[in-house]
Amino acid sequence: MGEICMKKLSEIKVGKSAIIHSFSLDDIYIKLMEMGCVPGERVKVEQMAPLGDPISISVAGYCLSLRLNEAENILVEEIS
Repeated sequence: MGEICMKKLSEIKVGKSAIIHSFSLDDIYIKLMEMGCVPGERVKVEQMAPLGDPISISVAGYCLSLRLNEAENILVEEIS
């Protein structure tokens, strides 16, 4: 079996998809889970602001805007 390569959601390029694995900070994960960012959920990076912050992702059937400092706390497995 292949090794799982974890990345931060903030490192995923526009147009790429990933599966949420976990969160690196406990104090933000409840807020993110309430917005549909739950482990096992597929996300796609849709857009990035001209200066790189915020990013727009599609998750759980809708678009969500996240600041980079929030996206850095979401650990994902990129889908090829």
